[in-house]
Amino acid sequence: MFLCSISLRSTGLCGFLIFLFLLEFSAKGNAGTVKFTNYLQSHADLRKSYMNFSVAPCDNFYEYACGNYRNVKQDRFSTKGSVSTNDISYTLDDITEQLLGMSDLAESLNVSSELRVAQRFYNACLGADLYPFPAADPNYLKLIRSIGGFPAVDGAAWNASNFNWFNMSAHLINYGTSGFIREKLEDSHPFLPQLLKPLLGFDSIVQKDSIDSNSSHVYRLNEKRMRGYLRSFQLPEDKIAEVIDGVFAFWREALVAAEINDDDIYRCSKFDYTNYLDIVWNISEHDDMCNSYLVEIEKVCARHPEAAANYMAMKLLYQFDAKLSEAKYQRDFCKRTLRTSMAFLFNKMYMAEYFTEKERLEVSEIVQELRKGFRRSLEEADWLDSETREKALLKESKIQSVIGSGEDSLRTERLIREINRLEIIDDSYAETNINLHRLSVDINRFSSRHYKELSKEALTQMVLLAMQVQAFYHASHNSIYVMAGILQSPVYHHSWPLSLKLGTLGYVIGHELTHAFDTKGSRYDADGKRLSWWSEKSKLGFEKRTECFVKAYSKYLIPEIDRHVDGNKTVDENIADSGGLRQALEAYRSHMEQLLEDPKQDRINEQLPGLDLLPEQLFFLGFAQIFCSDYKEEHLWNEVDNEVTHTIEKYRVLGTLSNIEDFFQAFNCPVGSGMRVAAETCHMW
Repeated sequence: MFLCSISLRSTGLCGFLIFLFLLEFSAKGNAGTVKFTNYLQSHADLRKSYMNFSVAPCDNFYEYACGNYRNVKQDRFSTKGSVSTNDISYTLDDITEQLLGMSDLAESLNVSSELRVAQRFYNACLGADLYPFPAADPNYLKLIRSIGGFPAVDGAAWNASNFNWFNMSAHLINYGTSGFIREKLEDSHPFLPQLLKPLLGFDSIVQKDSIDSNSSHVYRLNEKRMRGYLRSFQLPEDKIAEVIDGVFAFWREALVAAEINDDDIYRCSKFDYTNYLDIVWNISEHDDMCNSYLVEIEKVCARHPEAAANYMAMKLLYQFDAKLSEAKYQRDFCKRTLRTSMAFLFNKMYMAEYFTEKERLEVSEIVQELRKGFRRSLEEADWLDSETREKALLKESKIQSVIGSGEDSLRTERLIREINRLEIIDDSYAETNINLHRLSVDINRFSSRHYKELSKEALTQMVLLAMQVQAFYHASHNSIYVMAGILQSPVYHHSWPLSLKLGTLGYVIGHELTHAFDTKGSRYDADGKRLSWWSEKSKLGFEKRTECFVKAYSKYLIPEIDRHVDGNKTVDENIADSGGLRQALEAYRSHMEQLLEDPKQDRINEQLPGLDLLPEQLFFLGFAQIFCSDYKEEHLWNEVDNEVTHTIEKYRVLGTLSNIEDFFQAFNCPVGSGMRVAAETCHMW
């Protein structure tokens, strides 16, 4: 998805990197050299702090690379499990706070009024009482009553005959959460909305086997959240218990209804979407759509109207809740809220102040080198027939690459101006909070609402935001994106050894390139048109190798939740991990060979100080440490949700490296060791 790529083949990537380093450090002299050395030392110390040296790398490389991460991770605000790439989000949050004070920069970019709105909101957020969450604030209750009511609180005043579960669900979407319908916007023009099955629950998504017992962790976690909200309204304990029991009973039936499959034409039923379109999109014309799930969930809601309303009322409170475990995290929360809700404002300031042309050039060159290697893989793949290979090579040649972000200056300016609509109520953070959530949803829907004013080639809004921790492949545009926000540690730093850069950022880029040729990518041609262009022979070859990955990953048991990795659901991501890391290693070796052949080239230090690792060992360590994580049980349940297509981080590392022969050679892993259980490995590219 890159719009441009810079070719510097006369020097090669390593030569280009050295040129940049010499340019920078010759200008700075000894002070620059000392700063460079000090940074590398501190970064090496950080990577060492994650490691568990008591575990041999061939026994369990994840534990070797990340075994101490849980003890040294940053103590910052997070409502999800802790992953090492969270450090990038923390860095971007801190930068957002810095940008908040750059009034001169805002004036030069013509965003002064919007920055003043951001400053006012930030001060309001810092000054609010967010811990514990004031669930009983009259403004929240007023909103809940206006969209469906809260029978647990309103008692006899709540009238079941006036309650419409579908309407209340539609209203929840307007504030960024879901009841029993969930909205997703398509990523291609005209950015139409899709209604999906909901993810039920609060801190942990509920699944049939995760709440089959009242003593299960997921049950107790959701019970605690609901009990906290209900106690805010001074309800008696027996009433609270009754309400919670009702919600769980409702969930159990709703989860059965969610198993309905619309692909079964004999069970598919039409559902009237009028109220959703009117409430959410102000559209009255519509066609009834096939959605058997909604037909079934309507029956469940009819049997449990109070439980349905109580759940959605508390789900809205959950959306407004900062979910702080301690008051000390409030500043972190406010920074994160600012960055995500006013993203286009801070994105523009970030690109002007922090993203450099040097970074763009270096990343562009890395992309080019990964693509060269991938072309060789396409040429050498013996399971592709000549016709499919020719089309695959054509598709690769037409991949566009975008580094930093996509560009649409007119739309971006309009999105920034939307911030001025935020009404900040000086004496009520709750009202301000409600206004912010509604505005955030409106901004997210901007392109969908204004699609007639946009070109049919218009990019999805997401790709216009550089300040996000993302890289991805866009199938319908045949493009790969590396967003500026991801170019932070532990994925990238310009002063790292090349082996480390290729093991981290190189892997990420290789992973996304591989998606152009996976199950979904094979359905889109070189021009991004939906077209199945693989021959039957090549499909069979792909499927045969796919089976190997499915079987290999399905063997991993997640003991904390007694679930196996779903090898079928995660197979495309697992293949992309394998292919991406292989291509990154090939790119590293290719450039090191070029470097060694150049008699004028001085020796490059490919190690980090204090880490006794060879360059290729450092390469694999860098890859693994992208995925250092510390999950609680509830986070693991969320990670095995039916829509999550990535393998849990620990098993991404183990599964990928257990199928790469070069890793075995780098660490001398014998057959029969933990990382090399069998001699045979899975290999696609």
